[in-house]
Amino acid sequence: MTEMILALVVAVMLVAGGIFTFLAAVGLVRLPDVYTRMHAASKAGTVGSGLMLLAAGIHAFDIAILTRALAGFVFFVLTAPAAAHLVAKAAHGAGYRLARTTVMDDMHEAEKRNAKKR
Repeated sequence: MTEMILALVVAVMLVAGGIFTFLAAVGLVRLPDVYTRMHAASKAGTVGSGLMLLAAGIHAFDIAILTRALAGFVFFVLTAPAAAHLVAKAAHGAGYRLARTTVMDDMHEAEKRNAKKR
């Protein structure tokens, strides 16, 4: 009975992780600019890969492997947002434009304010 519940939990986590990863891939193809694409890849990709990694750790039924999977998940959660932020800042600094549907560019406004202070 316990094995069946564990297998069901692993299956649900794998399917959910696959869905999130698929949505991240669709976002990379369908979204209009580098900033929204990066958002889709960093958020949904992190959740999807993290769920699949945890499912693999649970499925192994070994505490050492589960600990490594948890460490990998924590690494994903800590590094993906920081990397996405740095890539967005570099893209903005390099002059990549936002999509036409974007309403506000906070970084451009902050650069204007900082230029006036100097």
